[in-house]
Amino acid sequence: MANGIGGRRARARSFWDDFRAFALKGNVVDLAVAVIIGGAFGAIITSLVEDILMPAIINPLLAEAGTDWREAVVGPGIRLGSFLGTIIDFLIIALVLFLIIRTFERLKRKEAAADPEPTIEEKLNDTLTRLTAYLESRPR
Repeated sequence: MANGIGGRRARARSFWDDFRAFALKGNVVDLAVAVIIGGAFGAIITSLVEDILMPAIINPLLAEAGTDWREAVVGPGIRLGSFLGTIIDFLIIALVLFLIIRTFERLKRKEAAADPEPTIEEKLNDTLTRLTAYLESRPR
């Protein structure tokens, strides 16, 4: 019986060690941070749309009907105002992500142009120079 309990403890310990190694990998932690920041960014964009853009753009159009844009309903329960707000949220987030990615790609291209990859001959000459220096430095 003690062997069975010890075996289960070892398996449980192995499971938790594996889980800890997985959870603390750089990619998982980076992904978690990205999800949290993405959620906060989404909340900011939603506030921008609901509190600034929609009242300035859609409310004047709906003022004739005497309703708030968020409460605009078409037909039997089709919440047009809420749907338009979600579409505008998506478009703003997509635009901002596009601009960020485009900027990073430009920076990468500038870095690649500034630091050209050494040619094969340059790498070979560097390797031969280091090998020669090493062989000459060895005691005979």
